[in-house]
Amino acid sequence: MPTDLTEIRNIGPAFAEALMRAGVADAETLREVGADTAYARMLKAGTQPHFIGYYVLHMALQGRPWNDCKGAEKAALRKRFDALKAESFDKGLSDFEKVLDEIGVIARR
Repeated sequence: MPTDLTEIRNIGPAFAEALMRAGVADAETLREVGADTAYARMLKAGTQPHFIGYYVLHMALQGRPWNDCKGAEKAALRKRFDALKAESFDKGLSDFEKVLDEIGVIARR
């Protein structure tokens, strides 16, 4: 019988729902695909990117408190998050708008 996602430390009902919408239905699947793949699936399914959610997922899979991520580890995860977001999150922009966004012309919301 599959294990509910909320059985993993740091994953509450809302986060579990976002994972399920992205096709990650249980704890075993999450552990199998890993944090990066699961988060990329969430972004592709429409979840708005948020760095805290990304590193909380990493901490969850390691059984660590969500706020245990600090220093060099957090900086390294930030780089991975930025790359993942660039690859997996579609803002619905035209090609022209994407170029403007890359150079910082489009304001953040």
